[in-house]
Amino acid sequence: MAPRIGGVRLVHEGWARYLVAEVLQEDGTRITREIEDHGRAVAVLPYDPDRRVATLVSQFRAPVLYANGPSSHLEVPAGLLDEGLPEDEARREAMEETGLRLGELEFVSSAWSMPGISTERMDLFLAAYREADRTGAGGGLASESEAVAVHEIPLPELAAMGRRGALTDMKSLVLLFALQLRRPDLFTEAG
Repeated sequence: MAPRIGGVRLVHEGWARYLVAEVLQEDGTRITREIEDHGRAVAVLPYDPDRRVATLVSQFRAPVLYANGPSSHLEVPAGLLDEGLPEDEARREAMEETGLRLGELEFVSSAWSMPGISTERMDLFLAAYREADRTGAGGGLASESEAVAVHEIPLPELAAMGRRGALTDMKSLVLLFALQLRRPDLFTEAG
């Protein structure tokens, strides 16, 4: 018999839900596991293939600061999957955070972010854009206390950040590496 959830107790409900699950193991023993539950999410790496730049954002992240990290964290636009399709939600997040109107998205993966603790499964996308696609201000939603700064970074510089460990957000690294594998031509110095 495979392990199964025998019961779940809610310990907190807010932006995320925190649960304690009773797990019945294969040998019949019972153990407990904590679960952070907020469901699906999306992330997208917008890049301009003509100018060889990518648009990332930085914003305050309390967990990073709590863990002795910096108060501002560089990452790709991302957010929770509300009610729409992942592609539509990725476009919405990009517009809210960066002011970019994204068209076609290239699917990379649907991956578990932190399978040891969280139910979050994140749909990851790449999206080419042009200068004319910057149609909004970006900056995030004031109603959610988002103070998002927008950064356009040359792709060779972003790749160098990834190599030296300066890009410390996992979803951003995965998307950077996916773009490097799929479009290595974008990471050479323009000449």
